[in-house]
Amino acid sequence: MVLDIPPAEDTSIWARGLVRRFGKTLAVDRLDIHIQPGEFYGLIGQNGAGKTTTIKMIVGLLRPDAGETGIGRYSTWVEPIEVKRRVGVLPEEFNLYERLTGAELLDFTAALHGLSNREAATRRKELLDVLDLGEAGDKLIAGYSRGMRKKVGLAAAIIHAPPVLFLDEPFEGVDAVSTRLIMRLLQRYTEQGATVVFSSHVMEQVERLCTRVGIMQGGRLVAEDTPQQLCQSLNVATIEDAFMKVVGATEAETGLGWLATQRDVS
Repeated sequence: MVLDIPPAEDTSIWARGLVRRFGKTLAVDRLDIHIQPGEFYGLIGQNGAGKTTTIKMIVGLLRPDAGETGIGRYSTWVEPIEVKRRVGVLPEEFNLYERLTGAELLDFTAALHGLSNREAATRRKELLDVLDLGEAGDKLIAGYSRGMRKKVGLAAAIIHAPPVLFLDEPFEGVDAVSTRLIMRLLQRYTEQGATVVFSSHVMEQVERLCTRVGIMQGGRLVAEDTPQQLCQSLNVATIEDAFMKVVGATEAETGLGWLATQRDVS
Protein backbone atom coordinates (compact mmCIF):
# COMPACT_ATOMS: atom_id res chain seq x y z
CA MET A 1 0.00 0.00 0.00
CA VAL A 2 1.40 3.39 -1.04
CA LEU A 3 -0.31 6.58 0.12
CA ASP A 4 0.38 9.97 -1.44
CA ILE A 5 1.75 11.70 1.65
CA PRO A 6 2.33 15.47 1.37
CA PRO A 7 5.91 16.84 1.35
CA ALA A 8 7.82 16.50 4.61
CA GLU A 9 8.48 20.22 5.08
CA ASP A 10 4.94 20.70 6.39
CA THR A 11 5.04 17.87 8.92
CA SER A 12 7.03 19.15 11.91
CA ILE A 13 5.20 19.32 15.24
CA TRP A 14 5.90 22.04 17.77
CA ALA A 15 4.75 23.41 21.10
CA ARG A 16 6.02 26.32 23.19
CA GLY A 17 5.16 26.95 26.82
CA LEU A 18 2.09 24.70 26.86
CA VAL A 19 0.13 24.82 30.12
CA ARG A 20 -3.07 23.02 31.03
CA ARG A 21 -4.77 22.81 34.41
CA PHE A 22 -7.75 20.77 35.54
CA GLY A 23 -8.97 22.56 38.63
CA LYS A 24 -6.01 22.68 41.01
CA THR A 25 -4.14 19.97 39.11
CA LEU A 26 -1.38 21.14 36.78
CA ALA A 27 -1.46 18.51 34.02
CA VAL A 28 1.01 20.12 31.59
CA ASP A 29 3.62 22.54 32.89
CA ARG A 30 5.24 24.95 30.37
CA LEU A 31 6.04 22.18 27.91
CA ASP A 32 8.28 22.81 24.89
CA ILE A 33 8.62 20.19 22.17
CA HIS A 34 9.73 20.02 18.56
CA ILE A 35 9.44 16.90 16.41
CA GLN A 36 11.24 16.77 13.09
CA PRO A 37 9.66 15.66 9.80
CA GLY A 38 9.78 11.90 9.27
CA GLU A 39 10.40 11.01 12.91
CA PHE A 40 8.74 8.16 14.79
CA TYR A 41 8.54 9.88 18.16
CA GLY A 42 7.68 8.02 21.35
CA LEU A 43 6.07 10.03 24.15
CA ILE A 44 6.20 8.00 27.34
CA GLY A 45 5.45 8.57 31.01
CA GLN A 46 3.54 7.28 33.99
CA ASN A 47 -0.23 7.59 34.24
CA GLY A 48 -1.05 11.26 34.79
CA ALA A 49 2.26 12.50 33.37
CA GLY A 50 0.44 14.66 30.79
CA LYS A 51 0.96 12.68 27.59
CA THR A 52 -2.68 12.46 26.46
CA THR A 53 -3.37 16.06 27.47
CA THR A 54 -0.39 17.21 25.41
CA ILE A 55 -1.52 15.30 22.33
CA LYS A 56 -5.06 16.66 22.65
CA MET A 57 -3.78 20.24 22.79
CA ILE A 58 -1.52 19.78 19.76
CA VAL A 59 -4.27 18.33 17.56
CA GLY A 60 -6.93 20.81 18.66
CA LEU A 61 -9.11 18.67 20.93
CA LEU A 62 -8.28 20.56 24.11
CA ARG A 63 -7.50 24.27 24.44
CA PRO A 64 -4.35 25.10 26.45
CA ASP A 65 -4.45 27.60 29.30
CA ALA A 66 -1.20 29.11 27.99
CA GLY A 67 1.35 28.58 25.25
CA GLU A 68 1.02 27.78 21.57
CA THR A 69 1.33 24.72 19.37
CA GLY A 70 1.00 23.72 15.76
CA ILE A 71 1.83 21.57 12.76
CA GLY A 72 4.44 22.96 10.40
CA ARG A 73 3.72 26.62 9.75
CA TYR A 74 0.14 26.37 11.03
CA SER A 75 -0.87 27.24 14.60
CA THR A 76 -3.43 24.81 16.03
CA TRP A 77 -5.63 27.47 17.59
CA VAL A 78 -5.21 30.13 14.90
CA GLU A 79 -5.66 27.90 11.83
CA PRO A 80 -7.43 24.79 13.19
CA ILE A 81 -8.86 23.65 9.84
CA GLU A 82 -5.42 23.63 8.19
CA VAL A 83 -4.01 21.66 11.13
CA LYS A 84 -6.81 19.08 11.06
CA ARG A 85 -6.24 18.53 7.34
CA ARG A 86 -2.68 17.52 8.11
CA VAL A 87 -3.17 15.18 11.05
CA GLY A 88 -4.64 11.78 11.74
CA VAL A 89 -5.52 10.84 15.31
CA LEU A 90 -6.14 7.53 17.05
CA PRO A 91 -7.01 8.47 20.65
CA GLU A 92 -6.74 6.09 23.59
CA GLU A 93 -10.50 6.19 24.11
CA PHE A 94 -12.34 6.47 20.82
CA ASN A 95 -15.95 6.38 19.76
CA LEU A 96 -16.92 4.91 16.40
CA TYR A 97 -20.23 4.95 14.57
CA GLU A 98 -21.41 1.52 15.65
CA ARG A 99 -24.30 1.31 13.19
CA LEU A 100 -21.92 1.66 10.27
CA THR A 101 -19.87 -1.15 8.80
CA GLY A 102 -16.10 -0.83 8.77
CA ALA A 103 -16.18 -0.06 5.05
CA GLU A 104 -18.88 2.58 5.51
CA LEU A 105 -16.86 4.26 8.26
CA LEU A 106 -13.84 4.53 5.98
CA ASP A 107 -15.91 5.83 3.07
CA PHE A 108 -17.51 8.41 5.38
CA THR A 109 -14.12 9.53 6.72
CA ALA A 110 -12.70 9.76 3.20
CA ALA A 111 -15.64 11.91 2.10
CA LEU A 112 -15.04 14.30 5.01
CA HIS A 113 -11.51 14.80 3.72
CA GLY A 114 -12.64 15.40 0.15
CA LEU A 115 -11.45 12.17 -1.46
CA SER A 116 -13.18 11.08 -4.66
CA ASN A 117 -15.35 7.98 -4.55
CA ARG A 118 -12.83 6.08 -6.66
CA GLU A 119 -9.84 7.03 -4.51
CA ALA A 120 -11.79 6.33 -1.31
CA ALA A 121 -12.74 2.85 -2.54
CA THR A 122 -9.16 2.03 -3.50
CA ARG A 123 -7.70 3.18 -0.19
CA ARG A 124 -10.46 1.54 1.84
CA LYS A 125 -9.89 -1.86 0.22
CA GLU A 126 -6.10 -1.64 0.65
CA LEU A 127 -6.36 -0.61 4.29
CA LEU A 128 -8.88 -3.32 5.17
CA ASP A 129 -6.73 -5.95 3.46
CA VAL A 130 -3.46 -4.80 5.05
CA LEU A 131 -5.06 -4.76 8.51
CA ASP A 132 -6.70 -8.18 8.05
CA LEU A 133 -10.21 -6.67 8.10
CA GLY A 134 -11.20 -7.64 4.57
CA GLU A 135 -13.91 -10.08 5.67
CA ALA A 136 -15.09 -7.75 8.45
CA GLY A 137 -15.50 -4.71 6.22
CA ASP A 138 -19.17 -5.43 5.55
CA LYS A 139 -19.99 -6.12 9.20
CA LEU A 140 -21.31 -3.58 11.71
CA ILE A 141 -18.70 -2.01 13.98
CA ALA A 142 -21.01 -2.81 16.90
CA GLY A 143 -19.89 -6.43 16.54
CA TYR A 144 -16.16 -5.68 16.36
CA SER A 145 -13.72 -6.77 19.06
CA ARG A 146 -11.52 -4.13 20.71
CA GLY A 147 -8.60 -5.09 18.49
CA MET A 148 -10.74 -4.78 15.35
CA ARG A 149 -11.96 -1.37 16.52
CA LYS A 150 -8.36 -0.22 17.01
CA LYS A 151 -7.47 -1.34 13.50
CA VAL A 152 -10.46 0.27 11.78
CA GLY A 153 -9.85 3.40 13.86
CA LEU A 154 -6.26 3.47 12.62
CA ALA A 155 -7.47 3.00 9.04
CA ALA A 156 -9.83 5.96 9.46
CA ALA A 157 -6.97 8.05 10.88
CA ILE A 158 -4.73 7.51 7.85
CA ILE A 159 -7.13 7.13 4.91
CA HIS A 160 -6.56 10.77 3.91
CA ALA A 161 -2.75 10.20 4.04
CA PRO A 162 -2.00 12.87 6.67
CA PRO A 163 1.66 13.89 6.98
CA VAL A 164 1.34 13.69 10.78
CA LEU A 165 -0.19 10.84 12.77
CA PHE A 166 -0.87 10.78 16.53
CA LEU A 167 -1.41 7.43 18.26
CA ASP A 168 -2.36 7.19 21.93
CA GLU A 169 -1.94 3.61 23.23
CA PRO A 170 -2.63 2.00 19.82
CA PHE A 171 -1.79 -1.52 21.03
CA GLU A 172 -3.81 -1.57 24.24
CA GLY A 173 -6.15 -4.56 24.18
CA VAL A 174 -4.81 -5.71 20.81
CA ASP A 175 -3.72 -9.32 20.24
CA ALA A 176 -0.20 -10.25 19.10
CA VAL A 177 -1.16 -10.82 15.46
CA SER A 178 -2.95 -7.47 15.16
CA THR A 179 -0.09 -5.74 16.99
CA ARG A 180 2.38 -6.99 14.40
CA LEU A 181 0.13 -5.88 11.54
CA ILE A 182 -0.20 -2.39 13.00
CA MET A 183 3.54 -2.11 13.67
CA ARG A 184 4.38 -3.06 10.10
CA LEU A 185 1.87 -0.56 8.73
CA LEU A 186 3.32 2.24 10.88
CA GLN A 187 6.88 1.42 9.87
CA ARG A 188 5.90 1.55 6.21
CA TYR A 189 4.09 4.82 6.83
CA THR A 190 7.12 6.57 8.27
CA GLU A 191 9.31 5.10 5.52
CA GLN A 192 7.10 7.02 3.07
CA GLY A 193 7.87 10.30 4.85
CA ALA A 194 5.14 10.66 7.47
CA THR A 195 5.73 11.79 11.06
CA VAL A 196 4.29 9.63 13.85
CA VAL A 197 3.84 10.51 17.51
CA PHE A 198 3.26 7.39 19.55
CA SER A 199 2.30 7.17 23.23
CA SER A 200 2.55 3.80 24.94
CA HIS A 201 3.31 2.06 28.22
CA VAL A 202 4.81 -0.93 26.37
CA MET A 203 8.52 -0.09 26.39
CA GLU A 204 9.52 -2.94 24.10
CA GLN A 205 7.35 -1.49 21.33
CA VAL A 206 8.67 2.00 21.96
CA GLU A 207 12.26 0.77 21.70
CA ARG A 208 11.51 -1.19 18.54
CA LEU A 209 9.59 1.50 16.67
CA CYS A 210 10.78 4.93 17.75
CA THR A 211 13.62 6.99 16.32
CA ARG A 212 13.42 9.41 19.26
CA VAL A 213 11.84 9.22 22.71
CA GLY A 214 10.58 11.89 25.09
CA ILE A 215 9.91 11.08 28.75
CA MET A 216 7.27 13.13 30.56
CA GLN A 217 6.94 13.52 34.31
CA GLY A 218 4.74 15.94 36.20
CA GLY A 219 3.60 17.61 32.99
CA ARG A 220 7.15 18.34 31.81
CA LEU A 221 9.47 16.79 29.25
CA VAL A 222 12.32 15.65 31.50
CA ALA A 223 14.42 13.60 29.02
CA GLU A 224 14.62 13.32 25.24
CA ASP A 225 16.93 11.51 22.81
CA THR A 226 17.19 8.51 20.54
CA PRO A 227 16.60 5.18 22.33
CA GLN A 228 20.26 4.27 21.91
CA GLN A 229 21.55 7.59 23.24
CA LEU A 230 19.16 7.57 26.19
CA CYS A 231 20.33 4.12 27.22
CA GLN A 232 23.98 5.06 26.72
CA SER A 233 23.79 8.33 28.66
CA LEU A 234 22.04 6.62 31.58
CA ASN A 235 24.25 3.53 31.43
CA VAL A 236 21.34 1.10 31.10
CA ALA A 237 20.48 -1.69 28.69
CA THR A 238 16.89 -0.94 27.69
CA ILE A 239 14.42 1.90 27.32
CA GLU A 240 12.43 0.42 30.18
CA ASP A 241 15.49 0.69 32.42
CA ALA A 242 16.09 4.25 31.19
CA PHE A 243 12.49 5.20 31.89
CA MET A 244 12.58 3.74 35.40
CA LYS A 245 15.80 5.62 36.14
CA VAL A 246 14.56 8.96 34.82
CA VAL A 247 11.28 8.90 36.76
CA GLY A 248 12.98 7.59 39.89
CA ALA A 249 10.87 4.45 40.14
CA THR A 250 11.90 1.83 42.68
CA GLU A 251 10.69 -1.71 43.11
CA ALA A 252 8.90 -2.34 46.36
CA GLU A 253 10.41 -5.25 48.27
CA THR A 254 8.37 -5.04 51.45
CA GLY A 255 4.82 -5.90 52.36
CA LEU A 256 2.35 -8.37 50.89
CA GLY A 257 4.15 -11.23 52.56
CA TRP A 258 0.80 -12.89 53.09
CA LEU A 259 0.64 -13.64 49.33
CA ALA A 260 3.27 -16.34 49.83
CA THR A 261 1.36 -18.01 52.67
CA GLN A 262 0.53 -21.66 52.01
CA ARG A 263 -3.20 -22.26 52.13
CA ASP A 264 -5.14 -25.48 52.36
CA VAL A 265 -7.64 -25.56 49.54
CA SER A 266 -9.18 -28.90 50.50
